[in-house]
Amino acid sequence: MRVMVFAKASEEMGKSMAAPTPEMLEAFAAMDRFTEELVKAGVFVAGAGLKNGAQAKRIVCEGTGRTVIDGPFAETRELVAGFSI
Repeated sequence: MRVMVFAKASEEMGKSMAAPTPEMLEAFAAMDRFTEELVKAGVFVAGAGLKNGAQAKRIVCEGTGRTVIDGPFAETRELVAGFSI
């Protein structure tokens, strides 16, 4: 079985990343430990952060047509910040 985990961006993420709280640092460390366990178990395939809202693109699919819309996007709650498989 394969699982894909998406990390969603939030409005607070951008503000708090300049000075992460101790809780945020512990959450990052816990995620790093979990990821390392997945790597050691041989089930981690890939993971990466994605472009920020200013560099992002959105693809709108309507029937057979595709439209690419360039960022920045005002609503960061709609952005995916990263993924893991």
